[in-house]
Amino acid sequence: MLSTPEVKSELVRFPVQRTGERVAEVATILRLAGGLHTISGRIALEAELHTPQIVQRVRKDLAELYGVRSEAKQLPPSSTRPGAPQFLVRVLDGETLARQLGLLDQRRRQIRGLPNRLTTGAQAELAAIWRGAFLARGGITAPGRSASLEIVCPTSEVTMALVGAASRIGIEAKSREIRGQNKVMIRDSEAIGEMLGAMGAQQARSAWDELRRARETRATANRLVNFDDANLRRSAQASVAACARVERALEILGEGVPEHLHYAGQLRLAHREASLDDLGTRADPPLTKDAVAGRIRRLLAMADKEAEARGIPGTEASLPEELDSM
Repeated sequence: MLSTPEVKSELVRFPVQRTGERVAEVATILRLAGGLHTISGRIALEAELHTPQIVQRVRKDLAELYGVRSEAKQLPPSSTRPGAPQFLVRVLDGETLARQLGLLDQRRRQIRGLPNRLTTGAQAELAAIWRGAFLARGGITAPGRSASLEIVCPTSEVTMALVGAASRIGIEAKSREIRGQNKVMIRDSEAIGEMLGAMGAQQARSAWDELRRARETRATANRLVNFDDANLRRSAQASVAACARVERALEILGEGVPEHLHYAGQLRLAHREASLDDLGTRADPPLTKDAVAGRIRRLLAMADKEAEARGIPGTEASLPEELDSM
């Protein structure tokens, strides 16, 4: 199962070269994981973080981007808050840094949301905002009925800023207040995979997509058991078998598949339970039922011919065990 620590471990190793992206990431981490405090008349900037690797990444960015030296220490374990941050990063004289990061307004008050110049940046910087947010206060729940990628935020303004950043990337996220906590959440399984990839966790995305497909296959197979109508059962079995064969066909042909056949295959996979008539309606431009069926049939035939020539398993080798007799 894919876990939050695994995703953070991959993200914290993600290489970032451009200054704008590094600034967006570290500013977001400090906004979500920290706060501004007055110590002996001076503004100190603090952040509570979960792992030594995140601590090292933040301190390195502060040193290289702003020439700032920071302190780090381990926090005592908390029996009342399992999973609480274990480390503290502190910049004692942090007012100048806070202004440079955009975390402090002209009246020396901490901003309510995220710095405006970050949320209006390029897509790579928006992705860096989400990467920083996840490293600071992110969590992921495995594919299933309650699948989610969520960020715990200090204010509702921060949640709205993250929702806006996700929207500009092309991913739908929603803000929620749950048990007194402000959260931004992505619940759609495909969108979660897209966000993992956008943040830079490509291995996690691959693992997530594999888990999601396996669950969808099991769910479809389970639904077959409960179908009373024989026609519905045959239709669902055919859909599962067709999608499995199309996935294998695209894998066999790789970049050698003709564009129109590739489009038909992707259409089939994107709408697994749709009828051929429905697929034709969804196509752009629209296609007839026979045109869709013909393209998918040619895709499978081409893949099986290629597989035979290369001496590898054909498209039927990918059928789920319960359908391999079809």
